[in-house]
Amino acid sequence: MIDYPAVQRALHSAAPEALPETLRAVLLTMGVSDAQVHLVDYGLRVLIPVAGPPDSVPLPVRDSVEGRVFAGQQPLVHRPDDGTTVVTVPMTVRGDRHGTLTARLPSDDAGSAEVEALEAVARLLGHEIVVADRDTDRYQRARRAARLTLAAETQWELLPGRSSRRREYALGAQLEPAYAIRGDGYDWAADDTSLILTVVNGMGEGITAALLTSLAVNALRNARRAGLTLADQAALADQAVFAQHRGDLYVAALLMSFAYDTGEVTVVDAGSPQIWRRRGRSIEQVTVEPQLPLGMFEETAYKPQSFQVRRGDRLVIVSDGVHTASSPLGEAYVEKALHRGINDSALLPPAEVPIAILREVSEHRSADADDDAVVVCLDWFGDEARD
Repeated sequence: MIDYPAVQRALHSAAPEALPETLRAVLLTMGVSDAQVHLVDYGLRVLIPVAGPPDSVPLPVRDSVEGRVFAGQQPLVHRPDDGTTVVTVPMTVRGDRHGTLTARLPSDDAGSAEVEALEAVARLLGHEIVVADRDTDRYQRARRAARLTLAAETQWELLPGRSSRRREYALGAQLEPAYAIRGDGYDWAADDTSLILTVVNGMGEGITAALLTSLAVNALRNARRAGLTLADQAALADQAVFAQHRGDLYVAALLMSFAYDTGEVTVVDAGSPQIWRRRGRSIEQVTVEPQLPLGMFEETAYKPQSFQVRRGDRLVIVSDGVHTASSPLGEAYVEKALHRGINDSALLPPAEVPIAILREVSEHRSADADDDAVVVCLDWFGDEARD
């Protein structure tokens, strides 16, 4: 039987870079005959082994048992003919998916108690890895199926995560090209009354675009953490970008604040990201008055607008790298394919929707197109206690 307190003590005392091996070693002392830890790569395409047998290899997310568990976020139990039980569980921290844990148990009658214990152990390992990222590069290196560009390194360091979940909502987001992203990005932050979500797109190429986006996001965070309103957050970021670039470079941004108790969404549209809403079987674009991008002119005043979300609504926010993507025949993705992509992904969890839409965008656009893109998906549950 898995002794959770003993696992907890072992991980708390382990060196930051040795967490997977420490977990594997302690599980082997508890009767587990084998254990493997996989971390998902930046592109969400492969699960890369960080602890396990020497012959472990990366596994495709779309065509493996571990990939099914990662995508579906449900444990999977397999009983091979050798009398053992193989249990694979997701490694997820507050809705942010990091990878999987697989353990082979010596008995074929392992029950729900063992599965639940392994789920708890995987959550614990995920938390420890998040903390350890401050002290070691091991897990950052392990997540790379290829080398990141400097611009992509800058962008990924800026992000809050790729998925998040709490009682009021579930979020998922992804950037492409994952290993060469430039100016597209997103940010979010929640408190006990609201969620603030931002999608940004710094103009330019390479590290110039990444640094521009970094400046805008950090200016927005600085204003948000000072308690300023959404419009004032946009104004402060606008001043910061203009002071640095004098209007030569600017940032398209969409700022949204979701009130848990009412479902009212306050919006500042400062550029090109689009909002699409699926309500029941209906899909429509949520239109708000466009305003000037951040940093285009000095001391721009921003006006907040609002719309409502209801329980069960799904919002899909896309940057211009998605909605302006053109096919070889010149058809923009937004004209027909985006509507179809949102509809086809209706049964997927929010964390999987951006991947599905970005895959369609890649198949839709011209071979020589290289614009970066971001997709964010939000499912709204609202304040269930109030309802």
